[in-house]
Amino acid sequence: MSAARRVCITGLGVVTPIGNGIAAFVSGLQAGRSGIRAMNSDFSSRLAYNAFGIVDMPTESAVPRSRMAGIDRYSSFGLIAAHEAVTNAGLDGHASLDAAIIAVGTGMGGAESVQQGYEELLLRNGARINPLIVVKGMNNAAAAHIAIDFGCHGQSLTYSTACSSSAIAIGEAARAVRAGQSDVAIAGGTEALLTFGTIAAWQAMRTLAIPDPQCPETACRPFSRDRTGLVLAEGAGFVILEEEEHARARGARLYARLSGYGARTDAVHLTKPDPAGQAAAMRAALADAGLAPSDIGYINAHGTATLAGDITETEAIKRVFAEHAAHVAVSSTKSMHGHLMGATGAVEFIAALLAMEHDFLPPTINLHQPDPACDLDYVPNQARHGVRLNHVMSNSFAFGGSNAVLIASRLPA
Repeated sequence: MSAARRVCITGLGVVTPIGNGIAAFVSGLQAGRSGIRAMNSDFSSRLAYNAFGIVDMPTESAVPRSRMAGIDRYSSFGLIAAHEAVTNAGLDGHASLDAAIIAVGTGMGGAESVQQGYEELLLRNGARINPLIVVKGMNNAAAAHIAIDFGCHGQSLTYSTACSSSAIAIGEAARAVRAGQSDVAIAGGTEALLTFGTIAAWQAMRTLAIPDPQCPETACRPFSRDRTGLVLAEGAGFVILEEEEHARARGARLYARLSGYGARTDAVHLTKPDPAGQAAAMRAALADAGLAPSDIGYINAHGTATLAGDITETEAIKRVFAEHAAHVAVSSTKSMHGHLMGATGAVEFIAALLAMEHDFLPPTINLHQPDPACDLDYVPNQARHGVRLNHVMSNSFAFGGSNAVLIASRLPA
């Protein structure tokens, strides 16, 4: 990114199936802990397969329960993660939040509220339709609530590009900060789509994993010969993006520079991934960062555990990294937290940042039977510690062919 206005990450916040809050998330990644389990709900018996990345709502957070009572679950996740990021950045009450940019990615928005609306309409003959369904369910509700909580009057934009939504939200917010539209952005994504209607629709596509009922925690098996599909999950991830000199002037902690962002479209098929489009996004991010492929020490792969997706991403990495592909560490943290859809890009970018911050490589768990067609170093089953990383990449590839890649770089000592 431009040397004139460099963009740094100064705050992080997460709500995930493997831990709420940055400390718990790091611990989960380092331990290779699975946050995937069977759902216990009033519709569980109607599900063909039951394994999901489920968030346990935090019992304590900066967001009062009274604040969350009238909003959708996805907005609650977003608020909790955004509050942690703002606090983590030391920006609580700071004057620069007034002009801060809000950029939020989500695939389904308020799926819980929409589901409730249809149930009231179709199962109870519309007797008690909640008048707040529209404002609870709209895709930009989370962005609006974040702006309200922090008094942000800058741009407030919501991106919905399926699985790449929050990666694009972060990348576009970084571009805006680099261009001088604001010194600060609150960017990330949030998703809460574990409703009966959404799950049933995904199961109808035959893309979801077939879990062992005795071991649902092993359902997500990226790059494994015995993988059977993706695991739906929920959660949120937010970062604070800040112009570097602004951050230094106020004495902020700088996690890393957001050095590269690339977004490209397959333009081939709605659901079938294309290695050319994915490779183009990776090359664009490298060019934006001014880096060579050999500079990247770790790739947080999109790694959904679908049959076609894992092979396609492996091929795309080989096209871009050539001989270095055999030497770069690649892992899919979805094996632990599942696929957070619109929030997955932000959560995985944060995972890559934390790997660089804490000198470790997150594992791809459940990788006991490698697929011969997926022959890179996927950091199988256990994290690697004591690994110094200077540049990390996070891939997000979506239905519709909307691809986004983010690169973070260690700041000079």
